[in-house]
Amino acid sequence: MNWRTFIAGATAGFAAACFVQSWRNNQLLSSEKALALAKKAFQHAGPISGSWIQTTKEMYEKDGIIYHVYKGGICRGEEQYEFTIDAYTGTVIEKSRL
Repeated sequence: MNWRTFIAGATAGFAAACFVQSWRNNQLLSSEKALALAKKAFQHAGPISGSWIQTTKEMYEKDGIIYHVYKGGICRGEEQYEFTIDAYTGTVIEKSRL
């Protein structure tokens, strides 16, 4: 095998992998997937009895950084929590007890 052919193929493969990875990282999560991730984050403290999430994303600013987020809520017995979750990464940005 010619080394030039090998290097050209490896470079093309690397470039394609980088493109696919960056494309996947910029995918917007569905509100249902975001709710499932939020439930998973809240489950460690006890069973969840109810939950809700807004189906439209909105802009949210925290500490000078602008996020695209979904807002929702979790009920655990008598306790109720409201959360803000990043629409692209699924990271819970903020939670507050109501």
